[in-house]
Order: sequence, then C-alpha cells, then structure tokens
Amino acid sequence: MKRCGWVPENDDLYCKYHDEEWGVPVHDEQLLFEFLILETFQAGLSWRTVLYKRENFRKAFAGFNINKVANYTEDDQARLLQDAGIIRNKLKIKAAISNAQAFLKVAEEFGSFDNYIWGFVNHKPIVNSWKSLSEIPAKTELSDKLSADLKKRGFKFVGSTVVYAHMQATGMVNDHIVDCFRYDAV
Repeated sequence: MKRCGWVPENDDLYCKYHDEEWGVPVHDEQLLFEFLILETFQAGLSWRTVLYKRENFRKAFAGFNINKVANYTEDDQARLLQDAGIIRNKLKIKAAISNAQAFLKVAEEFGSFDNYIWGFVNHKPIVNSWKSLSEIPAKTELSDKLSADLKKRGFKFVGSTVVYAHMQATGMVNDHIVDCFRYDAV
C-alpha cells in the first residue's frame, strides 16, 4: 500500500492520521477550529511534535470548544503555560484564544466559519495531481490570499504556509500524490 512520501511507515499514529484524516474534507466547525489551533501551534515546528501532543491539546483547550476557548481568562493562560503536555509558547497560547474570538466573529458574519473558509475554493476541494513530494508547494497564491484575509480579521500565526497546511489537512486541497492509495479516496 503506497502512501505519500512524508509519512514514516514505522509510525502508527502518523500512518493513521494520513490514512484517515489528512485531506478529507472537513465541514464541522469544531474540527475546523481544532485544525486551526493545531496548525498555529505547529508554526516553526514539526507536525509530528503537534500530532503526538494532540490529545493533550484537546484536554487543555476544552475539547476545542470554540466558545470556551474564546472566553479563556488570564488564569487559563497561566494554566496553559504550566501544562507540559502542550507547546508552552505564550504568544501561541494568546493567539489560540484570540483566534477563537475571531473564529466566532467570522462564523457570525458568514453563517459559519465553514462557509467562510470553503468559499475560498468555491466550496469544493482543489484536486492536484502531484507525482512526487517535491512538487507539493508549501504555500500558494490562494493560501497567500486566505492568510491575508484571516490576518485582516484578527487571526494570529496564520502565515501562508500555516494556512496552506490547514487547507491540506482539512481537504480544501487534495495534495496526496497520485500513486498514494488515498488520492482517489479523498
């Protein structure tokens, strides 16, 4: 069974993530928020680091309940900075809270965050036809545009590379290589 080249074959958690989640279109608000938070914490780090702390993030951020995270206080921030199970970066913790607030504003304006973000791809995944890992971009003109719009709306840690990773993870783009067994499935 052929997988994308970025997946370490001897890593069960990574394989499970690739095989069951990565590139599958996501329209659930809470899951879109979860990926946004995880991607922002991943900025400058490896995805593996975040993936292996995902359950800890889930506990620390109230199951990625957007409303709860949006109302986190300075006490919550202090608690998170002491949580060895997550990435303890003060700016990223503050960003997670302000991003939850911005997420809710966008959802109110567009009817849902899903409607907003998927509008950038006309509500259907972009299907690429990459033959090798080296062809897959780290960012695109579209991720540049989405990144700029998110920043304008108050989001933090949403540079174009982070945004493109979010688009890949949530299935807005299918970047499985063409001979990966998941390419046709998603």
